Amino acid sequence: MEIYFTDKKLQKICQSSKLLKQKFGQLAIKIQARLADLDAASNVTELTAGRPHPLLYSRQGQYAVDLTNMIRLIFEPANDPTPKNPDGTVDWKMVTMVRIVEIEDYHE
Repeated sequence: MEIYFTDKKLQKICQSSKLLKQKFGQLAIKIQARLADLDAASNVTELTAGRPHPLLYSRQGQYAVDLTNMIRLIFEPANDPTPKNPDGTVDWKMVTMVRIVEIEDYHE
């Protein structure tokens, strides 16, 4: 899949092992692994590591993979237009481009 980022700062951090380690410590290794998983997949439904799952409620239309019990790598479709199911939800099996939104504990 093609990977984009919501802002240049997040992109710079995610594309630098040094900056990732400075900001996230040992979690940097998992972040790099999940980004590699995204890069290797043809579409979102091919992801298997990190308990990939669509988000609900105020985050509907986004997807996440676990980095720890609470911290997630959160992304959204970057395809234009966004592939949709007949019910209006995102058709994740057709999403081939993603935009990394954030890396955080969204449960707080």
